[in-house]
Amino acid sequence: SSRTARSEEDRDSLWDAWGSWSECSRTCGGGASYSLRRCLSSKTCEGRNIRYRTCSNVDCPPEAGDFRAQQCSAHNDVKYQGQVYEWLPVANDPDNPCSLKCQAKGTTLVVELAPKVLDGTRCYTESLDMCISGLCQIVGCDRQLGSAVKEDNCGVCNGDGSTCRLVRGQYKSQLSASKLEDTVVAIPYGSRHVRLVLKGPDHLYLETKTLQGVKGENSLSSTGSFLMDNSSINFQKFPDKEILKISGPLTADFTVKIRYAGAADSSVQFIFYQPIIHRWRETDFFPCSASCGGGYQLTSAECFDLRSNRVVADQYCHYYPENIKPKPKLQECNLDPCPASDGYKQIMPYDLYHPLPRWESTPWTACSSSCGGGIQSRSVSCVEEDIQGHISPVEEWKCMYTPKMPVVQPCNIFDCPKWLAQEWSPCTVTCGQGLRYRVVLCIDHRGMHTGGCSPKTKPHIKEECIIPTPCYKPKEKLPVEAKLPWYKQAQELEEGAVVSEEPSFIPEAWSACSVTCGVGSQVRLVKCQVLLSFSQSVADLPIDECEGPKPVSQRACYSGPCSGEATEYNPEETDLMYGSLQEFDELYDWEYEGFTQCSESCAGGIQEAVVTCLNKQTREIVDEMLCITSRRPPQLLKACNLEPCPPR
Repeated sequence: SSRTARSEEDRDSLWDAWGSWSECSRTCGGGASYSLRRCLSSKTCEGRNIRYRTCSNVDCPPEAGDFRAQQCSAHNDVKYQGQVYEWLPVANDPDNPCSLKCQAKGTTLVVELAPKVLDGTRCYTESLDMCISGLCQIVGCDRQLGSAVKEDNCGVCNGDGSTCRLVRGQYKSQLSASKLEDTVVAIPYGSRHVRLVLKGPDHLYLETKTLQGVKGENSLSSTGSFLMDNSSINFQKFPDKEILKISGPLTADFTVKIRYAGAADSSVQFIFYQPIIHRWRETDFFPCSASCGGGYQLTSAECFDLRSNRVVADQYCHYYPENIKPKPKLQECNLDPCPASDGYKQIMPYDLYHPLPRWESTPWTACSSSCGGGIQSRSVSCVEEDIQGHISPVEEWKCMYTPKMPVVQPCNIFDCPKWLAQEWSPCTVTCGQGLRYRVVLCIDHRGMHTGGCSPKTKPHIKEECIIPTPCYKPKEKLPVEAKLPWYKQAQELEEGAVVSEEPSFIPEAWSACSVTCGVGSQVRLVKCQVLLSFSQSVADLPIDECEGPKPVSQRACYSGPCSGEATEYNPEETDLMYGSLQEFDELYDWEYEGFTQCSESCAGGIQEAVVTCLNKQTREIVDEMLCITSRRPPQLLKACNLEPCPPR
């Protein structure tokens, strides 16, 4: 073969020049070509005598079929063990992806029909990596061997993900006697990485509409992979769920629908990357602002529909937060002096064109106060931009054709968070001295429970109370600590669940107590919810989508003594009143905390087990009154220092 001229590097080595490139192994879909060189030394040359490059990097037409399948079908006329089979490709072999393994149609027989596939065969169906000389070689999205460049989620090679947006949501079926089907979600042309999961008895099906208006439909009746409007679809059907995957990009507008099939409700979770089809496009320069003597002209930006190739209203581009409108470019123009005869300089209307120089400001400083009204400032200067785009400060009088921007403004003028104390609970006793509790919340200017209130000014959450009714036994020396929901509620003031972009349990407010006196119960609804970032809306999810322990949805409550109740409590009555407050009992309990010192130093003594009331969550020792509803453990004694005493 002909040889190319040897480079200086080749002349200094022991290799001959590289030969010309061979014919491509494929005509489309990405193949491989090689070049050889000869070692000119009788000794071994360092390096390789063959090199490869990709070629024919154009997509094959849909009717061309899979390259690996073509190689398997080439053996259809060759007998294997005395019998002829129709061979189908076995792809994605993790151990040897570059061997030609095929399966006999209608059987479980899998045979390696060739140790190596042809050069240019994809190693895996969902990858650009290709087999060359029996080895899997890395191929980047730029179709270059050894390249690590990847496509972003939008399908742009080495992109930054700015040309599409993530869409995530959930659909819940609502059965109706007059409604047999419903639309789950519309997925526009060009979307990628589509995934839908249906849980329940209902069934998914697809409708499509191409850009030319041609409609199609697929009932998704069985598991398998198939083409719909040239989009490859993978569908899995299980007894209790269905999974739909489309890698994309979609070649039509897809509408996913649900057909009701049972009395139970179904839910569909979906996620895909939607292309941003409206983009800002920079215009040409407008006419000069002056006819002579030096003026300025600038560009603008218009919203462009990538599908219809036409300009549309700006509101379409404002719909996508990812779209950033380009700033105008400005340049000088008509710099020739005006004719001396009249010295007239025609100025274009200012309301149509924004001339240089112009006011430019720095960002606002941080507000001097986080609430209650503060001040922030910035610096404003007059600048001028030259034809190369360089910006320099100039005298302020040159910008006086427009008002100067303010340099100071008020900020955070809303009220600061304040403590809000709610009503006191009933007294914990029906006679004598007891305690009462209240909920104290930190409320912001919107009336929402928040943080930021000063702990020093927080109103107290409990106080002593005296019931004027005389008791039948001596009063307690100290107020009895409440073992009631008010105490727990007061302890949970600062707690709160906020919806985030990760599925989480969100409890609603407790219902009113089920009784007006005595011990009752309260219930609340606990939902699994997620914040959809693209629409800033909250979506309900199935409970099993949230991880971690689910907050309790029922608890006991006490609404004060009922009329006619005795004013004196014995231990049995106390257990009856407080025994149902399970969540409180689960928080505090008695535990052994070691032993006392031995009563004797020798000849045998006794140690007594120390019993304390503990908070099970924080492991802190608390007042023994908080464990009053738990049975105190028995007293434990053990012998100690059994050695005889030394003689005196």
